Amino acid sequence: MKRKQVIALGGGGFLVQPGRHPLDDYVLAASRKRRPRICFIPTASGDNPDMIERFYRSFPPSRGVEASHLALFRMETRRDSIAAHLLAQDVIYVSGGNTANMLAVWRLHGVDRVLRRAWNSGIVLAGVSAGMICWFEDGVTDSYGRPLRGLGDGLGLLKGAACPHYDGEGDRRAAFHRLVQRRAKIGRAVCLAADDGCALHFVGTRLRDVVASRPGAHGYAVGIAASRVREMRLEAQLLKQA
Repeated sequence: MKRKQVIALGGGGFLVQPGRHPLDDYVLAASRKRRPRICFIPTASGDNPDMIERFYRSFPPSRGVEASHLALFRMETRRDSIAAHLLAQDVIYVSGGNTANMLAVWRLHGVDRVLRRAWNSGIVLAGVSAGMICWFEDGVTDSYGRPLRGLGDGLGLLKGAACPHYDGEGDRRAAFHRLVQRRAKIGRAVCLAADDGCALHFVGTRLRDVVASRPGAHGYAVGIAASRVREMRLEAQLLKQA
């Protein structure tokens, strides 16, 4: 039976700290492959070339990986080859950026369906910020500018709502609390947040581990108790620096 995995980064990784990063090492190790194949999907950034270059600098062959990327705005990969390419990977890593735009482009090209197939086949799905939110049903996003608002139409591989940058952006926590309150009114109260430098590791649909690249970074389960928003801090295992 395939081991379905999602590793959702609240912030950090090579996109913030170029080069080798402990959260990225953790993502690669989850594949359990000696030389993992990793594909970067930078759709949320509009296929930003600087971001793609940073990916290749951070995942060179000397790191023991086979790196590639999928550019949908330039269609460097033929549409009829997208599924074959993604399903040949061990890790798929999604960038930050505009989550709503990313999901629209994915759905246009059928990438959303391929990612579900990848998840079911045991390929590790990972990502930061937009690449965290997208795997859930809902989340707090800046896709529409400020004020932050709920996304509402994520891929739904994981139930509930998610919030990245929980300690990194001043308006994230309050916006997520409002989203939690709205969801609780309709009986949808599964809500998780992650600080910058923290990652939530799901096996199947269960949260298995919380890890961090810096002291003080945590995950949070956020819900309603006695008509008030309550947070339960999820202690994170501190990863060794590369």
